[in-house]
Amino acid sequence: MRLERLSLAEWDDALPDHGIEPFHAPEALEVLDDHTASDLQLFAGFNGDRPVALLPVFGRSTPLGRVLTSPPPGMGVSRLGPVLMPASPKRSKREKLNREFTDLVVDATRADSRATLLRLVCPTAYGDPRPYVWDGLDAEPLWTYRLDVDDRTPDELLTAASKSLRREINDAAALDVTVEREGLDGTRAVFDETRKRYAEQGEALSVSWPYVRDLVRAMRATDRARTYVARDAEGRFLTGITVLYSNDAAYFWQGGTRCVHDGVAVNGLLHWNIIEDVAEDPPRPSVSTYDLLGANTERLSRYKSKFGSTLTPYYVVESGGLGMTAAKKAYQLVGR
Repeated sequence: MRLERLSLAEWDDALPDHGIEPFHAPEALEVLDDHTASDLQLFAGFNGDRPVALLPVFGRSTPLGRVLTSPPPGMGVSRLGPVLMPASPKRSKREKLNREFTDLVVDATRADSRATLLRLVCPTAYGDPRPYVWDGLDAEPLWTYRLDVDDRTPDELLTAASKSLRREINDAAALDVTVEREGLDGTRAVFDETRKRYAEQGEALSVSWPYVRDLVRAMRATDRARTYVARDAEGRFLTGITVLYSNDAAYFWQGGTRCVHDGVAVNGLLHWNIIEDVAEDPPRPSVSTYDLLGANTERLSRYKSKFGSTLTPYYVVESGGLGMTAAKKAYQLVGR
């Protein structure tokens, strides 16, 4: 195997049809590159002329040394990291590919050096971080909730949800509330409400409106973004969610602030409209899963576990030791 650096156009050609996250899309990477102080490097492993592994990395120099992250921190990116595309379904072939690509990346980025700090938050499709551990890095699991919608009717999906969630959805549906897909004005309303909620909790939202605007505009142009907004009978904004899409799944991205209208929570109805569209009207025909996120926060997990979803692991790979601990604190390497 040989390692090459790709342009965004070459990256687009190399991407597989399945097993990627929304931010692996070239349009998302380009917006990230425009809105971060890091340098984007697109690594690809090749066997002959065929790409077999990919990894986007954002690098920057700091007083602590070189920091390499995938995804970049503070940009609202839940997962990025490596993508494997083995030609053979055999486990031995996949593990060999994983080891070889990892070794090449670690060598090219000098990730085994004390002067380099590496942090990868891997896709759910990447299930084996052992080669990074064998190369001296640390790995730990995190979790998300993923709801498989494929070949299930909305009625079947609703039946699989908890009794309390079904009641919440039905009660909200009986109100004079509309949930519709909206354009950038709706996206801005979701952003503003999210920022307001963060401020009420004494926190600052890490992403800016220009970044959100550019990202959603670029992703919407390729059917990778939608914004759902709930409004009352007078058209007043209640709550909303911006959803991003990979080739396989819809991802809760921004919004979802809790809203009670006429004594009834409307958030379940908002999520339910997203789920119905994944089942019946996805932006891409291959989308068949809803990734709700929120499984790593106890308060959020109590709600999001009600959707009948599957608890799904993914891995964080990072340099160990005091250097990474200091970098996390100084440069906020832990994203959402």
